[in-house]
Amino acid sequence: MSTEEEFPLAGTDVAVARSELAIWFGHSNARGWWPLVAGVGVVGGLVSAGYVELLRVLTRAIGPDHFSKGVDIAVLAAVGLVIALLVKLLGDPGNVEMLFDNVHIGGKPSDIRALRTLIPVSLLGIAAGSAIGPEAPLVQTTGTIGSWIAERLGMRAVDSRVLAITGMASAFAVLFGAPLGAALFALEILHRRGLEYYEALLPAAFGALSGWIVFVAVTRAGFVPVWTFPIANSLTSVDFAIGIAAGIAAAAIAVAFTYSVKGLRQGFNRLPALARPVIGGAALGGLALISAYSVTFGETQIQDVATLKLGVVTLIVGAICKFAATSVVVSAGWRGGFIIPLFFIGAAIGASAAHLAPNHEIILVCALMAAVNVGVTKTPFGSTVVIAEMSGLRLLPPVLLASLTCLLLTSRVSLIETQRART
Repeated sequence: MSTEEEFPLAGTDVAVARSELAIWFGHSNARGWWPLVAGVGVVGGLVSAGYVELLRVLTRAIGPDHFSKGVDIAVLAAVGLVIALLVKLLGDPGNVEMLFDNVHIGGKPSDIRALRTLIPVSLLGIAAGSAIGPEAPLVQTTGTIGSWIAERLGMRAVDSRVLAITGMASAFAVLFGAPLGAALFALEILHRRGLEYYEALLPAAFGALSGWIVFVAVTRAGFVPVWTFPIANSLTSVDFAIGIAAGIAAAAIAVAFTYSVKGLRQGFNRLPALARPVIGGAALGGLALISAYSVTFGETQIQDVATLKLGVVTLIVGAICKFAATSVVVSAGWRGGFIIPLFFIGAAIGASAAHLAPNHEIILVCALMAAVNVGVTKTPFGSTVVIAEMSGLRLLPPVLLASLTCLLLTSRVSLIETQRART
C-alpha cells in the first residue's frame, strides 16, 4: 500500500514534500532557490535591524523610565488613544495568528498593506512600556514580506509558505540572537503537536542565519548572549525531578494565562474600539504602581531576576503583575508578543522557588522559562534551544553555519544510498 493510501489526509502534502526536496537539492532550477532564501533572510535581518533601532530611539523618548509613576499612567493612556486612532485611520493591522492561518492555507500571502498600521502601532506601544514585546509584530512583518516576495515572483503556494516561514525565522533570530532556535521556533509555532512542515527546516535555518548575520553586521551587536546566567553545576538525579516539577508548575501557569487572555478579550470586545487601548494603557500604568516589573516586555529584567538575590515576595508579585499586565494589554488591542513576557514569568517563579532549592537555581529558572512558553506556544524544541542560545551557548551559531555550508556543498554526494526524501 502506498503512503498516500495509508495516510489519505496527508497524501497531497507527502507528494508535495517529495517533489520539493528533489527540486531544491537536485534540479537545475534550484540554482536560484537558495539565493532567494538567503535574500529573504537578509531582507528580514535588515527590516529587523531598522525596527529594533527605531524602537530604541522611541524608548529613549517615551519609555517608562522618563516619567514618575503617576505621569506614566497618563502617558500610557495617551499612547493607547494614539494606537486606537492610528488603527481607525490606517486600517486593521492584522495579527500574527492571521499570518499563521495564511501559511497553512496554501501559503497564501497576507495583506502587506496591514504593515503600515502594524509597525507604528507596535513601536509606540512597546516603546512606551507595553508588557508585550516586538516578537509578534516583527515576525508578522517579515513573514508577510516573505510571502509577498513569492507572490510577486509568481511562485507556487508551497514556495510561498516556505519563504514566509523563512522570513519569520529571520525575525526570531534577530530578536533572540539564536538562529538555530529561531528556525525551530518558526516551524513549531505553526502547529500544536510539533514541527510538521519539516521540508522548510533547512530554508528556515538558512534564512535565520542570513538575517542574524546581517543584523550583527549592521548593528555591530557582536556575538554575545542576551543574558549571562550563572553556570549550572553538574546534573544530578534531583535535577530531573526538578524538571518534571517545573513542567507541572508551568502547565498550570500556561493554562491560567490562556484562559485569562480569552476572558479579558471577551470583556474588552464589549467596549467601544477607541476605548479599549486607552483602558489597557491606564491599567498597565496602575499595575506599575504595584511592581516596576509590570512595564516593558521583560528582556532586560530577566537578567536581574536570574542573577540578583531578590526577595521571594518581590519575585512573586513581579510575576503576577507581569502576568496581569501582559494579559490586559494583549487583550486591549495593543500589538506585541507574549513570548519574552512568558520567559520573564517563568524566570521569576523559578528564582522564587530557588529559595527552597538554592543549589538548583539556574535549572529552575531555565526550565520554567522554557516550559511556561511551551505551554502557550507549543514550541518544545524551539524554546529549549532559544533559552540555551540566549543564555550563553555562543558556539551554536558558528557550528550551525559550518553545518549548513557543508550540507549545501555536498548535497549531491552520498555514501548512504538509502537516504531519501519523505515518502
